[in-house]
Amino acid sequence: MPDVGEGLTEAEILKWYVQPGDTVTDGQVVCEVETAKAAVELPIPFDGTVHELCFPEGTTVDVGQVIISVDVGGGAPPAPAAPVTESVAAQAVPATAPAETDAGAGAEEDEPQGRQPVLVGYGVSAGSTKRRARKASGDAAPAASAQQAPAVSVPGQLNGHAAGAGRPLAKPPVRKLAKDLGVDLATVVPTGPDGVITREDVHAAAAPAPAPAVEAPAPVPTPAPVQSPAPAAETSAASSGARETRIPIKGVRKATAAAMVGSAFTAPHVTEFVTFDITRTMKLVEELKTDKDMAGLRVNPLLLIAKAVLVAIRRNPEINASWDEAAQEIVLKHYVNLGIAAATPRGLIVPNVKDAHDRTLPELSKSLSELVATAREGKTTPAAMQGGTFTITNVGVFGVDTGTPILNPGESAILAVGAIKLQPWVHKGKVKPRQVTTLALSFDHRLVDGELGSRFLADVAAILEQPKRLITWA
Repeated sequence: MPDVGEGLTEAEILKWYVQPGDTVTDGQVVCEVETAKAAVELPIPFDGTVHELCFPEGTTVDVGQVIISVDVGGGAPPAPAAPVTESVAAQAVPATAPAETDAGAGAEEDEPQGRQPVLVGYGVSAGSTKRRARKASGDAAPAASAQQAPAVSVPGQLNGHAAGAGRPLAKPPVRKLAKDLGVDLATVVPTGPDGVITREDVHAAAAPAPAPAVEAPAPVPTPAPVQSPAPAAETSAASSGARETRIPIKGVRKATAAAMVGSAFTAPHVTEFVTFDITRTMKLVEELKTDKDMAGLRVNPLLLIAKAVLVAIRRNPEINASWDEAAQEIVLKHYVNLGIAAATPRGLIVPNVKDAHDRTLPELSKSLSELVATAREGKTTPAAMQGGTFTITNVGVFGVDTGTPILNPGESAILAVGAIKLQPWVHKGKVKPRQVTTLALSFDHRLVDGELGSRFLADVAAILEQPKRLITWA
């Protein structure tokens, strides 16, 4: 499982696009995974034939674990037991058999080839290659002698307990777990593939004293009741008369929930509302749809609302800031990364248009269209959701008049756009049917006082009420 960045330590395998026996080529997407940030497709960095899918769909895997093994077709497997040893060799020692015999002199040249086949997606960092090389060098002799000894002896040499084998094999999250529990990995018996220590191995070693005494009466640890809710939930969900269905909280939804709770109870929220006549802006939208400069571009009310927000931020730059708790500083942003909240099947995400303040109306339209389309396809990258400075959430598309939105973490304000409806409105001294909407602005009261928040919200409404201000105020 490659490290896709942003400090993520695990990902869930959503879908495999290949099966054992399939031929793969360099750059071919082999699976889709979901991190706490977004769904990501993983390409494979070499040519070969899929040997094994190490985890089924729906499994959450730690970064660094082997999720697929591929026969790169370097040399023919030696014996009937070779398929088992092949995946082991591909993980810890140079993958091709001829290179193993030269491990003593050309180890450094063979290391990248030995490491490369086990990672999918974004390549192998130099650091991780060197760490694996130290383990491989310690196992070079056993690997070489494996041609004379039975092939099944190789895994025994990779479990970290053989003489000269180096430190035990375990992924970073497992090492952290062992450190937290005070478990010495050198004393843990590995049960994972190729001698890798798993979370279960660490938990099993965490309380060795009670284990022997209670080992005979197995019901005492009672693992079954802990695991039973998941199968029971699946069974009840499948049955027609189910009264409840339990859905695991993970991936994007889990990260969003944690972020919203943190934001709600960290930043003191204030929300203000304004209801106004947006008829002139709606007429401008229709005119722009026929404008040759906007040909082929998506023109809708959200586009002009976004442009109005950018103009209002220019007039009230203090609204575009963040609170640095560690440094006890207010960070004033001189750029606008405009976030658009998007509801997807995997939960709410907020990708943002980078440097939106520098974009012309056609450029902004193109960026917003690409952003929304990518989010709907579930292809939004973690980088696209980082660094936002101000967010717009359009609850009006659901027919909702307004709401009290929660700040996107790290930002000072968020604007909710309500439904645009034809309503009776006093216009030029007479009651007429006009297009009316309500905006709601939530802001962090540590950064934004009532005057600044009110002035900003009034500016956005004024621009949309008289869209010529997009020119006069820009």
